[in-house]
Amino acid sequence: MNLYEHTIIARQDTSPSEIKQLIEKYTKIVEKNDGEIVQTENWGLLNLSYLIKKNKKGSYIHFKIKSKGNVIKELEKSESIDKKLLRYLSVRVKKFDLDTDYFSKKEDKERKEILNN
Repeated sequence: MNLYEHTIIARQDTSPSEIKQLIEKYTKIVEKNDGEIVQTENWGLLNLSYLIKKNKKGSYIHFKIKSKGNVIKELEKSESIDKKLLRYLSVRVKKFDLDTDYFSKKEDKERKEILNN
């Protein structure tokens, strides 16, 4: 089994319920092809570096997937025709970093440190 980190960027006008539907849709595709979603992260609405299809922002969703390569092909095939998505990216990794939360605010990190000590 290979380890992949897969990120999709949805249009900025996508509602939270549509985001949940996207997560469920792509989770089902992974599970149908004998893959496993290890972790799903909703990074929220972030600024894009440049305009993509007239959008300045995008809703980022990040999956950590354990599967064979054919699952990624199936994901990307369905994502390429999805009108709600702006971009997608799959990266094969050697191991997952499940501890670090890269998109939490500084205050949240300080609170976690205080609670852990």
